[in-house]
Amino acid sequence: MEIRVDSPNRHVVVVTIDNPPRRNAMTRAMMADLAALWDRLDAPGGDCRCVVLTGAGERAFCSGADMAGDLSADETAARTINRALLKDSVFTRPIVAAVNGDCVAGGLELLLSTDIRGAATDARFGLPEVKWSIYPFGGATVKLVHQIGHVHAMDLLLTARLIDAGYAERIGLVNLVLPRERLLDWAMTTAGTIAANSPTAVQAVKQQISAAGADHAHSREALEQILGERVRTSADFREGVAAFLAKRAPNYG
Repeated sequence: MEIRVDSPNRHVVVVTIDNPPRRNAMTRAMMADLAALWDRLDAPGGDCRCVVLTGAGERAFCSGADMAGDLSADETAARTINRALLKDSVFTRPIVAAVNGDCVAGGLELLLSTDIRGAATDARFGLPEVKWSIYPFGGATVKLVHQIGHVHAMDLLLTARLIDAGYAERIGLVNLVLPRERLLDWAMTTAGTIAANSPTAVQAVKQQISAAGADHAHSREALEQILGERVRTSADFREGVAAFLAKRAPNYG
């Protein structure tokens, strides 16, 4: 279980979410590592000009938080999670996502913080949190509407259904769908094209876009915490998590 970092050349960094037995779910330790990594990559004067983000194996890009682990969300934990998912903070390096498999829950919320997205043909996308009585803390309730529109966002947020890669492309959640064997090459080529451009200009553009998103997210953060705590302290939450871990349908009465 780790966040793997490779540098095929001095200007492109490949970040791999590596926990295949858990469908690349992220533990709190992995989220802390990812949050710290974003800080290092975004440091002034660094060589990184573009990031390629992907998952290990063929089953999943990322399935979000590890539900078998710590699900508390005190202020310190929330700050770490927010930074790991780039929910409401500025990151000036462009991120190209190579979605190699299922991208759900917090994995999809992390995807919303990337800039250019390719998906394998068999990848699936979804926000199943409400099925398990979990509030989608990672920014989907703010970012998703702006990125794909109200009706498509509400469909994913309220039904908890999974959509296939072709549908994700049609609604603008990803740029394109391509065979798995071509996915990483496409991502590396795209990242190389970006890295060959002026880093000053590219990072200025990315900073402006990131700042606009962060300002909007910050304005909603207080309400997000209130609503999330309401869900997390409910009987529905206890039933939802128990059902998820037991691999059964939840019963909300």
